[in-house]
Amino acid sequence: MDELTQAFRQFAQEKRADLIGIAPIERFEGVPTKNHPCSIFPETKSVIVIGKRITRGTLRGLEEGTQFDIYGQYGLSWLADRMLAMTTISLATWIEDNQWEAVPVQDLPPQVPPSGVAVKPDAPAPNVMVDVRDAAIRAGLGEVGYSGEVLTPQFGPRQRFQIILTDAVLEPTALCETSVCTQCKQCAASCPLDAISADESETVAVCGKEMTVGKINYDTCRSCQNGAGRNPNHPAGLPDRLGALCNRTCVHSLEKADAVENTFAGEFRKRPAWQKDATGKASLQGAV
Repeated sequence: MDELTQAFRQFAQEKRADLIGIAPIERFEGVPTKNHPCSIFPETKSVIVIGKRITRGTLRGLEEGTQFDIYGQYGLSWLADRMLAMTTISLATWIEDNQWEAVPVQDLPPQVPPSGVAVKPDAPAPNVMVDVRDAAIRAGLGEVGYSGEVLTPQFGPRQRFQIILTDAVLEPTALCETSVCTQCKQCAASCPLDAISADESETVAVCGKEMTVGKINYDTCRSCQNGAGRNPNHPAGLPDRLGALCNRTCVHSLEKADAVENTFAGEFRKRPAWQKDATGKASLQGAV
């Protein structure tokens, strides 16, 4: 590993970045200009993806159905806008201290439509939204699971990402060759609204890496009362499902299958999961 990359990774570890992936800009070939990193910073040579874990205990109140604000703060708003943002700007500052430009980019939904007028003929209209979850795959941090969420070998679906665009040439992270998703389809089986199909799927390809993803009705997800919520950054974005029953089931299933590195003394799901149907009626699911 070259000296600059090694020093950067060491600094990132000191700043408690749980995940660091580096993609050379060439891995973004074919990405539309309205989502391309070079539309923001044309001199981009490396795209750095920073991940911070959602601690398993942050999901506990959701799992028990008794305390939703813990996740709303430590798993969503505070995690992204405070803890992860502070890590991201600290790493960007380090890069600029080493004489390279660094553009911090938060996780804004790529589904957001343009909100301005192009300032020149060859430029996309503002605001350009880089798909941070897509960038995480290109940076070698994981894969898209059957649930449609990014799964990493370390934490499964338990993380959030931000990125830094830089003109520094850093040593890239290899694409993730580990198959994290076991294709157990428990995410689909556990959904009380049948928003994830167990029978219909599609193949998603990123940088030649092919992943099987279930067909998801995101409009149905938006009405979920099982821990899902609207996109925190824009209503056009996909709903936030990292605390939803489908993904909490994924956390439990991946741990039972020994498919993730972050392990615990006890199982995540200790009791039958609560669920609410489309009318809001609550009940318990069967087996743990």
